[in-house]
Amino acid sequence: MMTPRQISEDRGVGSSPHFRHTPLQIIHVIGNFLRIWSVYSMYSYFSQTGASVVLFIFTCLIPSSILFLALQKPWKGRALSNQQVVPSVINGVITALYFILWAKGLKSCGPVRAILAEYSGAVLGVLSAALYGRKGHIWKKIGGLIAMLASFYFLSQGPTTEDQTEEVLGMGEMVVPILAGILSALRRVIARRVSLKNQLKRRLNAITITSATCFLFPVAMWDFITGSTSGNSVQLPFSTWAFLSTTLFGVILIFYIDSIAEERLHMVFSSPRHLMVAGGCIIVMEIVYKMDFSLPGFIICSLLLGFGIYEATALERGKKGSFQEPDPLTGVLEDHVQMSPLPT
Repeated sequence: MMTPRQISEDRGVGSSPHFRHTPLQIIHVIGNFLRIWSVYSMYSYFSQTGASVVLFIFTCLIPSSILFLALQKPWKGRALSNQQVVPSVINGVITALYFILWAKGLKSCGPVRAILAEYSGAVLGVLSAALYGRKGHIWKKIGGLIAMLASFYFLSQGPTTEDQTEEVLGMGEMVVPILAGILSALRRVIARRVSLKNQLKRRLNAITITSATCFLFPVAMWDFITGSTSGNSVQLPFSTWAFLSTTLFGVILIFYIDSIAEERLHMVFSSPRHLMVAGGCIIVMEIVYKMDFSLPGFIICSLLLGFGIYEATALERGKKGSFQEPDPLTGVLEDHVQMSPLPT
């Protein structure tokens, strides 16, 4: 007769972490698909109406900050210290700049380029390795950076069909979404430095989004006033589906989805696995929206970008062949950059 301990051990042998994480992986794919759907809805709205990017982002951040505050209640529980609140407020300014630059890049470059340019934040891993890493691996990371730049160059030429109608851009136009991707990675690094605790990180995120909303308020009002006085018809940034999808999926839901991926699946944003999920969603949306799209060209650009990210943030093997633990946001090894949280 088997003892309960033997039964539990047999069950443990039969259960694989891959199967245990399958529901979370499905949730991650669905969450990213909804977020990318909101991106295409936003791009369609900008293309059809020419609405102000700043006003639209500000309008979406208002209900997002209210919902985050209602859900996380940062004023409750253990009191937050100034060493946590102040960086979170500053991070809100960075977040606001990220949203504006990224939305402007979306409007001018299209959804494929804007989404893939978000992965440019992996260059922070190259920078950290160059400053703090082992010199023997720096050329490998520089090679990854070159592959990423090559991917962005090909993207700027347009992964479109032979009978393309989309305007070929250039690396100059790609600078805006690439800078937005670097700012996105920077805000994630700051959020991690402030606190490693998941629940506290969510409370501080509510402060960050609220700070971003407050920072955008005078910018949005100035944009509205100058647009009105210049004689141009400024359309209020409201489209039911674009507004709701961006608010619910593009700001709120994706934060919790990325948190689940980082905490439970050990999948960070600037990683080839995350890029693979986003790439599959992009292919579906390009077909649904009937965009100018070349599948082979897109796959080549994605493979180059994924290879560059892998090399730029690759884990280094120790002497015994075991991987060292990377920083969950930049992919840089913890013994290269000390990413300890600020004191509470």
